[in-house]
Amino acid sequence: MSTQNALLTILVEKINNDTLVLPTLPAIALKVRKSADDPNINLNGMADVVGQDPSLSARMIKISNSAYLGRTIKVTSTTQAVTRIGLFQVKNIATALAMEQLFVSKNEIVKKYMSRMWTDTIDIVSNSMAALLTYQAATGKKNLSLDTITLSALVANIGALPVLTEAERHDSVFANPTFLEVAIEKLSGRIGGSIMREWKFSDIFIQCAEHWRNLDFSEPEISYIDFVRIGAALANKADNGDEILTLAMEKGIFTDIEQYQTPEFAEMRDNAKAIFA
Repeated sequence: MSTQNALLTILVEKINNDTLVLPTLPAIALKVRKSADDPNINLNGMADVVGQDPSLSARMIKISNSAYLGRTIKVTSTTQAVTRIGLFQVKNIATALAMEQLFVSKNEIVKKYMSRMWTDTIDIVSNSMAALLTYQAATGKKNLSLDTITLSALVANIGALPVLTEAERHDSVFANPTFLEVAIEKLSGRIGGSIMREWKFSDIFIQCAEHWRNLDFSEPEISYIDFVRIGAALANKADNGDEILTLAMEKGIFTDIEQYQTPEFAEMRDNAKAIFA
């Protein structure tokens, strides 16, 4: 049995037997999400929760002062940051900012793969966010939110993490990276959906993690998965990028590919990317 088939066989068996080790959401993200779901939580209470993690607190202040929110008056405290971002949005933003903690490994080879994957993911995220902003500016429609597309795009490749963790036990896999790419392509969607369900995320995120690569899966209305796909296509992280953009145009998300080639689009993309710098 080839190394590629052996890895795939092991992964499929573990998925079917429910024994594949899935990543756990960072503790601070769990706390924020649980607090956000508490009907009695207020802004001061949420600020206290965020403040338990100095790194997250600092990044929340940074994002509240960023071009992402389009504000010029600076805030200096966690309470001010939470107030500016909003209780509901904090839930997704805090989770998004904590996600980087998952893309780490003690194995130097795996660490390099995960670092590259995080960089690729941020490219998808920033293009997805800029595409949504472009759509909102062109149509005036605000039914889709930036904080949700941010997290939706961030979890798109989450299913690849257990693949890399399993591959870590098989050194020969790394001699030919194609083995990993095939395993990720074939299984990361299925695994990503399992992770989202394990984390008790809503259907929006389950769909994006599980189906964004599968163009046979489509929502009748314009939805977050469309912008995740556009982000991947614009970041050159999708094998079927041209098809994605054609379908998005047919769906009415944009009218001309040049909308994604303007200095304004590049600025929005770079502002979004700066959130994770």
